[in-house]
Amino acid sequence: MKREETVDFHIKSAWHAISRMYNQQAAKEDFTTAIGFVLININSKDGTPATKIAPKLGLETRSLTRMLKTMEEKDLIYKKPDEQDKRSVRIYLTEEGKRKKEISVSTIKLFNEQVREIVSEEELNNFFEVFRKIQLVIDQVQAENVSELQKSIIEF
Repeated sequence: MKREETVDFHIKSAWHAISRMYNQQAAKEDFTTAIGFVLININSKDGTPATKIAPKLGLETRSLTRMLKTMEEKDLIYKKPDEQDKRSVRIYLTEEGKRKKEISVSTIKLFNEQVREIVSEEELNNFFEVFRKIQLVIDQVQAENVSELQKSIIEF
């Protein structure tokens, strides 16, 4: 099978192209696509528990910790103890963080509007359905891997 015939090749190349496009826009404002996605996932009014951000983005906690430190240094966020759970920390956006969040949201909306101008609703629905099925395959493979790992541990 040629790489151009594989599903993952097309997903990866499309995502890299989208990411480069987003990074070009973000770079104009001195931030990155990754930071933009974190900003989008922080509630502008109530903040967001730090522990909830990484799972939403599919990030490792270590990666998010480094990114939050950078964001704090760039004055995009600040941390405060959670009022309900003093053991937990909430992440809040600064005014600059809110501004860059809006830039991120606008960039994503514009791209999606441009896609919708040339891709019909039916084609998009088919696209989304294909991705739902791909996700099912991924979930199945991951479940099988966990099952195999559990068997190995039991046998050990």
